[in-house]
Amino acid sequence: MNSLYFERSSLSKNPEKLAKLVKKKTKPQAGTDIVKNIYAFEFLDLPIKEIVEESDLEKALLDKLQQFIVELGYGFCFEARQRRILIGEKYYFIDLVFYHRILKCHVLIDLKIGEFEHGDIGQLNTYLNFYKEEISEQGDNQPVGILLVAEKDHALVKYATAGMDQNLFVKKYMLKLPDAKILQQHIEKELKEM
Repeated sequence: MNSLYFERSSLSKNPEKLAKLVKKKTKPQAGTDIVKNIYAFEFLDLPIKEIVEESDLEKALLDKLQQFIVELGYGFCFEARQRRILIGEKYYFIDLVFYHRILKCHVLIDLKIGEFEHGDIGQLNTYLNFYKEEISEQGDNQPVGILLVAEKDHALVKYATAGMDQNLFVKKYMLKLPDAKILQQHIEKELKEM
């Protein structure tokens, strides 16, 4: 917005060249630059009732990995599924691990098929802290954690994440895009809650 790209493109004699130049210059600088407000998993073509386990959603996403990475955005490189880590005497499993080649950091994704619960964020925060100390290489930036949930209560998210890492995000996903009217109402609601 600050670059006045929209205005410049309408005045440009060659908008395609301008678009390439802007895309080349706009590189993400922080975790907030790569995390969307809502992820649309419509490309999975799954009926909502079909998903009964988080592993079903994970498998469907990996079966359509290319489309999932396109939905995530530019710069994501797939690293692992069900990444096993040992903390103390117990093994834990991170649903999906990516490396963002532009930000130079790991992106840990935890999938939940239900609504957000405050304990979910503690689990992902633990994984982030582990990655900071045990996995990140010299020169890597702080890892980013994305908790993808089917539903979220913004008030609960606010209090559950207060004081936690700024690279920890709780975002909603949708399996099917709603019709235009419902989508507009949803967007207006999201904007009010921000």
